[in-house]
Amino acid sequence: MTINKNSAKWMQLPRDVLVGHGVLEEIGDVCRDLKLKGNALIVTGNTTRDVAGKRVITLLENEGSSAEMVLTCRATMEEVEKIMQKALETGATFLLGIGSGRSIDLAKLASTRLEIPFISVPTAASHDGIASSRASIIDNGKNASVQAQAPIAVVADTEIISAAPFRFLAAGCGDIISNYTAVLDWEFASRLRNEYFGEYAAALSRMAARVVIENADSIKPEHETSARLVVKALVSNGVAMSIAGSSRPASGSEHMFSHALDRIAPKPALHGEQCGVGTIMMMYLHGGNWQEIRDALKKIGAPTNAEELGIEDKYIVEALLHAHSIRPDRYTILGNGLTPSAAEKVARITKVIN
Repeated sequence: MTINKNSAKWMQLPRDVLVGHGVLEEIGDVCRDLKLKGNALIVTGNTTRDVAGKRVITLLENEGSSAEMVLTCRATMEEVEKIMQKALETGATFLLGIGSGRSIDLAKLASTRLEIPFISVPTAASHDGIASSRASIIDNGKNASVQAQAPIAVVADTEIISAAPFRFLAAGCGDIISNYTAVLDWEFASRLRNEYFGEYAAALSRMAARVVIENADSIKPEHETSARLVVKALVSNGVAMSIAGSSRPASGSEHMFSHALDRIAPKPALHGEQCGVGTIMMMYLHGGNWQEIRDALKKIGAPTNAEELGIEDKYIVEALLHAHSIRPDRYTILGNGLTPSAAEKVARITKVIN
């Protein structure tokens, strides 16, 4: 039988997903289950090294694997090259990304280029990169979303995640809730540009957002049940993107707004925080229930306006004006761009600016 590779969709999904209290201790069992042996390279940061990195080294060594560590500071292509060099020097047979996002994205991209597996070990639930096949990276000074391999396993210890600053978890909720406008944009592009639209991926994406909104009242600091709920929704996001073969189910106009803010604002907020605020405005443009989005974010304790983001009003408007140009290939409700008066109007009506 001849396979038409152009019509085939490759779906990469994690084989093992562990979410719960103390599951970090099972990292050796996960490696054994996945037949991962030999030399491990742990990619982490200064803080997360002490939170989980050192413990993972001990656990892997107890299983008979050798483990080295490389510390990262920024999600850049230079850091990816540094990790790859270290992996080659140590003869690494698999990588582990341990952190709140940056280290996972770096390990994801480095392992993809080295053609070896990697395990995602999130220490905070701040965005949906923990299980996806996309990596956010700074390339030539600009933020880029790069295709990579999905983690072969996700080990999310809710004891560790719930102890992280609550701001990270709230940001993760903003990233999940933004699925609503991402899917609306995807449908929009399907109708206007005949772009492929995946019903199953879209349904999974919407479900994750709905679960977070319906449980907004119960998402609280230092509650492991909150951490478990958010992590599962973030993993679902990663699965939805893998099924779709793109980031479409979880990234639309609201993400473009966030990336524009990253470039324009002197001191951007967290990615998920900006996506949440962007979702309020993009839902207004779609003619949807933007108040529901805003109210859910307020209940969770995530930012809903420029002041809470710590960003001046003028940068919000400027980001709205430039957002459509962030990914010209991705058609959204922003179309070919807003006029200055329209950008200011949507920001004022939704009370994102005063």
